Amino acid sequence: MKRAITGPAAGQVSEMAIVDTFTKLIFGEENQYSNSELLIIRAFRNADHNVVFDSHRDMGAYLRALGVGEMIKLVSKVQGQLAHEAPVVTDPAVIPVSRPTALNRRVH
Repeated sequence: MKRAITGPAAGQVSEMAIVDTFTKLIFGEENQYSNSELLIIRAFRNADHNVVFDSHRDMGAYLRALGVGEMIKLVSKVQGQLAHEAPVVTDPAVIPVSRPTALNRRVH
C-alpha cells in the first residue's frame, strides 16, 4: 500500500491520499479535515475550475457525477497541482466558462 506522502523531502502527495480525500468529500464527512486534506482540496479547486466556489458538500456531489476515466484524470491533475504548488485561483474572470464538464454546469 502506498503511503499518503511520498518523498518526504519533496513533500509529494500520493494518489492514494488524493483518493482518500475525494472519498471523504463524496460521502459528505463533515468532520475536520487535516491540513494535508485541506491542501488537496485547495489543489482540487485549482485543477478543476468548476468547483472553485463550491462547498465541500457540492464538491462531493460533483465528484460523484464523474466517470472513472474522468476521476483518474482529475487525480493526476490534482497531483500535478500539488507538485507545482500553483496559486489558488481567486479571480472568476480567469475561469473558462465554456469548458465542458461532467455536469456541464457553469461556475456560480
